[in-house]
This record gives sequence, structure tokens and C-alpha cells, in this order.
Amino acid sequence: MKILEVAINSRPDVSLTAYLQDVEKEFRNITKRPAVLVIPGGGYQFCSDREADPVAFAYLKAGYNAFILRYSVGADHKWPEPLEDYEDAMKYIEIHAEEWNVLSDKIAVVGFSAGGHLAGAAATIAKHKPVAAILGYAVLNEVVDEIAEDAPIIAEQVDYNTVPCFLFASRADNVVPIKNTLDMAISLDKAGITFESHIYAFGPHGFSVGDTAIQTRESAFCERIPNWVQDSVGFLKDVMGDFCVGTVEEKILSKPKCKAHVTDDESAWLSLDCTIGRIMGNPAAKEVLTDVIEEMKKTIIPFTPEMTFDDMMNCFSRMKLRDILHEKSIEINEEQIDALLREVPNI
Repeated sequence: MKILEVAINSRPDVSLTAYLQDVEKEFRNITKRPAVLVIPGGGYQFCSDREADPVAFAYLKAGYNAFILRYSVGADHKWPEPLEDYEDAMKYIEIHAEEWNVLSDKIAVVGFSAGGHLAGAAATIAKHKPVAAILGYAVLNEVVDEIAEDAPIIAEQVDYNTVPCFLFASRADNVVPIKNTLDMAISLDKAGITFESHIYAFGPHGFSVGDTAIQTRESAFCERIPNWVQDSVGFLKDVMGDFCVGTVEEKILSKPKCKAHVTDDESAWLSLDCTIGRIMGNPAAKEVLTDVIEEMKKTIIPFTPEMTFDDMMNCFSRMKLRDILHEKSIEINEEQIDALLREVPNI
């Protein structure tokens, strides 16, 4: 492993620490690695050490390259300087991706508290967006001005272009109220963004990865808190893909199991992952699906005798077409039908 610390801009206290794991040789079939960019908390006054290396080590264990961003903090550094530092860090990683064997399109951010606010900005408004964001007890709503004047309220910035998010926090956090995480989850839901949330029943603010070597148990501490680390790794595998046998051209990661959006309803073209309501409201799509619709009519039994097929489609309007075909065991050539739908404009 190589460990580097580099300056990414002219600000003297800003740095990027890179933990770069070996590839090839004993790491068979691993030619490049996905990565995480860790953004420690500290109320925009300092960068917490316990949310830096210990977090990076957890993702190194899972096979990721890890980077730690120490960004602009203190009274002399106002927003948007921290976001500018993030952009500089991502640009620096992208420039050196080939040299460092990093999959530049598979970089996630992991942020805590105020660093979670910065990671949330990366997920929503940054020019160099990550592929996913892990947000730990993050500042995401109306308390933002208390730590960074004029900084955006992240929960209000969520839109269709926001990346998938993994949220975790403690119900008993008395520094960053749980409403931050709840508001973010609601915003992600409204925008149709894939997310996962873990709110533990009790625990202190700033618990990092939850190891006793980092924080002893002098306060009430839910024993399940450390589970967020492995759960977040699983989430990243779902939305980014996992290591598999392949070539560099195939990016050596498997196809993600989970898309960035719950449905494809806002995409430019239709697909099997659009909702039934969206597809059935498009005459061109119904024409493409003539044979499939006939099979659906034979298989989908109305809830009551007076209900028509159209009535049933209204009942299932929020389901993805792919899901109802699976649920009703309607056998089709999914790849072929999906390809036909992807030629139909989503209007």
C-alpha cells in the first residue's frame, strides 16, 4: 500500500491523504479499485481525527482505495471554500486515477456531522458529483447557519440529479437533531432517489465507526451502531457494483443491483423500470407492448368482478412494469422488451 499526502490547492491547511492499495499480482483480477473520499466532521472549526483514519481503514478492509480530505475550517474560511476544496480534491483524484488505479466513476463520499453537510453538498450541488454518499449524523437542515453562514440547506437541494445516499444517525443525538436525517430521507423519497437509512435508538454524537478503541462506553451507546460500516459497504456494492472477474474495459465491477432512482419515470426514454401509470399513459408504449399486455390480461385477475383491466392498471399504477411481471410470473424476454421501450420517448 502507498500512503501519500498531497496539497490540492494553495490553502495551507487543506490536504488530501491517499491510501492506495496494491493491484494485480496477489490481488488476482483486481486491476483498479473503487474509492471513498472521507470528509471528517468538526463543526467547520476543525477536522476530526476520529472520523478520518479509522473510517478510511474500514473501507480499505472492504477493498476500496480511501482518501481523506482535510478542508478549510475556522473563522477565516467561509462557505463556499469547503466545497471548493472538495471540488479540488475530486479533480485531483480524477487526474491521478490512472496512476493510482482508481475507478474515477466509482468514487463515493463519506461525511460526518459538518463533514456530512459538505458530503451532502457534494451529493446534490457539486460539479464533480460522487457516485454515492454516506452521510453520518450529518447537518442537513435548518441548523446549517449555526456552523456555516450562507451555506446551503442540503435537504432543500435534493433533486432528480442527487446521488444515492446512505443515512445513519442516533435518535438521541443532542448535537445534531435527528430531524436532519429525517428531513433528508423525506427529500430523497420525494425526488425518487435510492437511499437507505439506519437510525439507532440511542448513542452519542460523533461515534465514528463505533469501536471502543475510538470512543469508550462512558455514555449510553447502542451496540448495533458499528453495524453501519458493513451495511454501508453493502449499499455501495448495490449501487456501484462489486469486484468480479473482468477486464479494465468492464471496470472490473459487476453491474449494480440497484439503480440511482426508484423508477425510470423521469428518464428521457421509457424502460421496464418505469411505472405502469407512466407506460400505460403512453400510446406508443402500449403499441410496443401489445403482446405483453395480452398476457397480462390473461394472468392478472381483477379484485372484483366489475373491475376492468384498466381499473387494475390504475391500482398498480405506481408499480414498475418489471415488478408486476415478476410478481405475476409473466414470462417475457425482458432484455428484448426493455430495448423496445427504450426507443419510446418518455413524454
